[in-house]
Amino acid sequence: MSTCKKARAKSTSVVSSDRLSSLPPEIKGDILSRLNVEEAVRTSTLSSTWRDAWTNMPKIFLRDGNFARTKFVTLVDMVLSLHKGTVEKFDISGSKTYHDEFGRWMLMLSRRSPRSIIMELKSEPGYRIPSCLFSMGDLEFLHLQNCIISLPLVFQGFKRLTRLSLKSFSSTDMDIQNLISFCPVLSYLELASFEGINHLTVQAPKLKLLYVVGDVEDINFDAPNLEVAALFLDQKAIAHHSDPTALHKESYAKQLVGSLSDIKTLAITGFLLRYLSKGCILTKLPALFARLENIYLAICFLDQRQFLAACSLFQNA
Repeated sequence: MSTCKKARAKSTSVVSSDRLSSLPPEIKGDILSRLNVEEAVRTSTLSSTWRDAWTNMPKIFLRDGNFARTKFVTLVDMVLSLHKGTVEKFDISGSKTYHDEFGRWMLMLSRRSPRSIIMELKSEPGYRIPSCLFSMGDLEFLHLQNCIISLPLVFQGFKRLTRLSLKSFSSTDMDIQNLISFCPVLSYLELASFEGINHLTVQAPKLKLLYVVGDVEDINFDAPNLEVAALFLDQKAIAHHSDPTALHKESYAKQLVGSLSDIKTLAITGFLLRYLSKGCILTKLPALFARLENIYLAICFLDQRQFLAACSLFQNA
């Protein structure tokens, strides 16, 4: 390459570098959000203009992966303590134990007004959610896994929360009922693999999708805009309504299915279906499913009661 061409190439490289360095802090932060946190922090060594760019990242993704525990703790502490702006999304997952640090991390995070939190720390026992998380009024999305949920005495609700996903958690009937009902614009709710909840009450006027996988005695709905319901309930839900004539079981099953008459998509397990039929007779369901478009059934075709109930459901849709 000639000396002239080398000079032009070098000049172009300098100009491109200057253009990147002169970008507004929020743009740099958005670019660095595409990297994992450790790589983003390393960009501080590029030049003085990039030294603090990572502290404006709107999205923070933290994975302990191959990190030694102490190094990961140091990284999380540094990111949360030095971050300057609003955190749009905070996503942390790990398999090592961070119970001693978890409360501190959540407190520091609460000062950044996060809009989305995904927390999947898998070490046992479950992580007790500190009260400061329930004061994060800007939350729009919340996903918690392997946790213990106990609402503080003063809980004003999540006024902006639209999506709530709780997995492998423990709580109480009243705390979950209040948590759901104090989210007035909630449209998506997922509850899976839980303990301590026997009577589940879902009061959510804006709710459109409900997904429940677990062991409950009964469920009550007050969700007039519900469009999708997936109920994979353990047999405790029916066994609780035991009676020598099985009338209570049938009544509960019909009441539960009848409360879903306005939905568009229904997914249920077969053991619930078997109590919608009377022996070998095709039964009349408690409601007409005028809007139902999609049906997903997990049934045993060798069980005639499940099969007949499925036929009744098709005829009433």
